[in-house]
Amino acid sequence: MADTAMSGAETTGGDDPLQRAIWRLRSRGCWTDAAALLAPHVDDAGAAVQRTALLIERCLFTGQGWAEAEDALRVAEAVAADDDERGAAACERGHLAYAATVLGVRDRADEARAALGRAAALLSPDSRTRPLLDLRRGLVAEHLADAPQAARPAYRRAHAGAAANGDTLLLSFTWRHLAALALRDGEVAEARKGFAESLRIREELGFLVGTAPALAALAEAEPEPEASRLRAEARRLFRLLGGIPTWLADQLHPTPAT
Repeated sequence: MADTAMSGAETTGGDDPLQRAIWRLRSRGCWTDAAALLAPHVDDAGAAVQRTALLIERCLFTGQGWAEAEDALRVAEAVAADDDERGAAACERGHLAYAATVLGVRDRADEARAALGRAAALLSPDSRTRPLLDLRRGLVAEHLADAPQAARPAYRRAHAGAAANGDTLLLSFTWRHLAALALRDGEVAEARKGFAESLRIREELGFLVGTAPALAALAEAEPEPEASRLRAEARRLFRLLGGIPTWLADQLHPTPAT
């Protein structure tokens, strides 16, 4: 539920040394250190939004750092100079409000909807931020409005946009959330395929902090003994990373026999 993507296409960094360093830290759950690398560059709207997204992801995975994320978001909003930059910042505001709501910190559901609606109005149809926005609007529909029928087309738009943009990491999130809806509808084979694709991408990219949730999700669609093997591997990674994401703990506890 809280496993959601941050902004930026192909976030592994490519040939950019700064982005590669940020990716290495982010992929291991070192969001504060990754954000610190961007601190000298926050007069640039893109860097300010990326820094905000890193700190929001820390909130989602750890349940901590809300004030720092809010401060970074205000900076990103202040330096945005055109509609695309303002739309990207609004997308992050909606994401932060969603995170606070879904994790039970504070009910900010109305703020999440309003901010994502503002982002939709500001972003051009071909903006590289729009697939991420579609994913987040789907999350709000599914988890805050309990309207999976509205979430599915949003996830599909996000999936198509991520593929068109070459945003492989975002594809791992769209595969996962489409698979979760398939599982909810009893379409186990489709769910298994989507969860497996999400896991494959994360393993190939080295997105370590996102691998345990992907293993646990795939376990939900697999029969025994494979399900238990996947959960055991997820628990190993969860412990290795110091118990993050915190919301995964309950899913990794074995169900008592009845």
